[in-house]
Amino acid sequence: MFIPPISKISQTKNFTFFAIVLLILASGIWATVKITTDHLLYQDATSAAYSWARFLAASVTDFEQIAGGERPSEASMAFLQSARKSEDVFRYEILNPDGYVQLVSERDKVALVEFSRHDTDAAKAGTAGQPIVEVKEGSSADQPAFFARAYVPIRVNGRTIAVVAAYVDETDQRAEFYKMFLIAFAALCLLMGLAFAIPAVAWYRRTKEKQQVDRRIRFLAHHDALTGLTNRPSLIEQLEKDLLAIPARGKSVAVHFIDFDRFKQVNDTLGHDGGDFLLKTFAQRLLATIRINDVVARLGGDEFVVVQNGIAGMDEAESFAQRLAATLTAPVKFKEHEILSTVSIGVSIAPEDGNDPERLLKTADLALYKSKTEGRNCVRFFQPEMDAELQARISLERLIRDAVSYDRFVLHYQPLYEMSNRRLIGFEALIRLPTADGTLVPPLTFIPVAENMQLIDKIGTWVLREACHEAATWPEPLTIAVNLSPAQFSCGSVSDIVADALKESGLPAHRLELEITETLLLGDSEAILTELEKLKAMGVAIVMDDFGTGYSSLSYLWRFPFDKIKIDRSFMQCFNGSGRDAETVVKTIIALGRELKMRVTVEGVETAKQAAFLDAVNGDQAQGYYFGRPAPASEISSVMLADCKNRFATLATAPAKELDLRLLKA
Repeated sequence: MFIPPISKISQTKNFTFFAIVLLILASGIWATVKITTDHLLYQDATSAAYSWARFLAASVTDFEQIAGGERPSEASMAFLQSARKSEDVFRYEILNPDGYVQLVSERDKVALVEFSRHDTDAAKAGTAGQPIVEVKEGSSADQPAFFARAYVPIRVNGRTIAVVAAYVDETDQRAEFYKMFLIAFAALCLLMGLAFAIPAVAWYRRTKEKQQVDRRIRFLAHHDALTGLTNRPSLIEQLEKDLLAIPARGKSVAVHFIDFDRFKQVNDTLGHDGGDFLLKTFAQRLLATIRINDVVARLGGDEFVVVQNGIAGMDEAESFAQRLAATLTAPVKFKEHEILSTVSIGVSIAPEDGNDPERLLKTADLALYKSKTEGRNCVRFFQPEMDAELQARISLERLIRDAVSYDRFVLHYQPLYEMSNRRLIGFEALIRLPTADGTLVPPLTFIPVAENMQLIDKIGTWVLREACHEAATWPEPLTIAVNLSPAQFSCGSVSDIVADALKESGLPAHRLELEITETLLLGDSEAILTELEKLKAMGVAIVMDDFGTGYSSLSYLWRFPFDKIKIDRSFMQCFNGSGRDAETVVKTIIALGRELKMRVTVEGVETAKQAAFLDAVNGDQAQGYYFGRPAPASEISSVMLADCKNRFATLATAPAKELDLRLLKA
């Protein structure tokens, strides 16, 4: 049985209500106008009949003789002859006081009555001495359809000598009155209609707009705004139904987790319009590929999920996944561009890989991660051995969430040295995530997970504030370097966050170094450069981190005046002391930095041989295990003390002239 939507039921009720109200009002108007018209018609008819009767009474002088059965005088007869020519009065009667008709004047004759007829109403009028007027419908062929009759007693010296009856035809008058009645009724109905129509139209339009808004809200509550596909909450709800139906159907359910490889490059090259067009095209292709009982959902970004119902096993799921991949990797035309893309797909099957929606999505996501780590553009199924990885990831997510909520992260500080005199010049703040047993989770493990959880901006803000507070306790001119994530720039104004951290800690701006990677500038580079300009205007040093590993570092060095370049540690890992390859690149970058008036820091220095190489090429600064490992804040004082002793020992063995110069520099 079809049940209309609630909005349509409500709308039908409203229209029915208005129709009933209008019908009642129209009936009321009809009744009011009809009663008024009938009353006016009665007043007019009785008034006319009474007037004619009075006119006759005033014009005839021998009523008493006529009432006694005598013939009218010549004057009275002449008057009666002329009166019967009236179009309105079709009959006169002169009756005696007892109500017996003595003379009748009609349109065709005026004559005395041979056989007198008794009229009760005339007798009443004669006895009471008061006129009687009534309105009647015609009941015979010689009577008009509607007429009025008036009985007027003729009294002389307080005695009734005769009764005059006048019959007036009111048929045309009634027709005229009813015509006016209909016009008045139509006019009132029109006015009422207009009075209702204007607010009714406004109400109808407002109702339609509200219904459209309500439909849009209900749609967005269950669908993705961009593609129109099912969203995550609705997907979970549908998956729950599909999983409950598995025992009855006797077949499995496959969850295909789809992610588009390097989708960010599409946004970077074609803009968000191109990316949105590609996502909508993918959505249409997925809808065209699935069966009627399958479900397609978009979870956000470039992540899609297809729920395949009623499958016999893994072979059917794999065949479907390959068909999905072939459909989605077909070229897409956008304006004058042809977009070629590949997809990675992770598949989990219920009930083997999970019997609840969240578990199935997690296992499919883990299979997707396996697909990406094995080169992308492939399909991978969830395997039991991946479960340990899944549980570890769930535990890590819980650990990260708790650390954000209760400030359980810790910072370690790695020293940074000036190469020329081995002088300590500052530290880099490196975040660590402690576990329940005290071990530390390295950043390379938990930072990508925190980015997926969209918590990296909160973590970055905490690191910045904590590092500034700690550095404020150090002696001048030691600096503190803090890494900034691209996510922090996309979540708000980094310059405001930095300004607040400096103000709260009291750390001078020139002692703070902010390290960014060139991946930050691959997106909306103009907006990022504007934000960096604000930071530089505050007096903060801006450092290009991991230099040499990207694609366009030189163009960014030209566009923005960085204060420092940090050469990625991978160059030192490739160092072999032969003076070729990595060594040549390092020397070139140091020379480039010197020409651009930018300091150059080499990361990953771990051996004396590497340090000697940097001395030989006049390196500016160095950082690595050879100079010191990252240490908690409680151990920094020992590093500073060791640096102080080393400087004084160097000064003690230096010649007098050189000693004076070093003291001045110190």
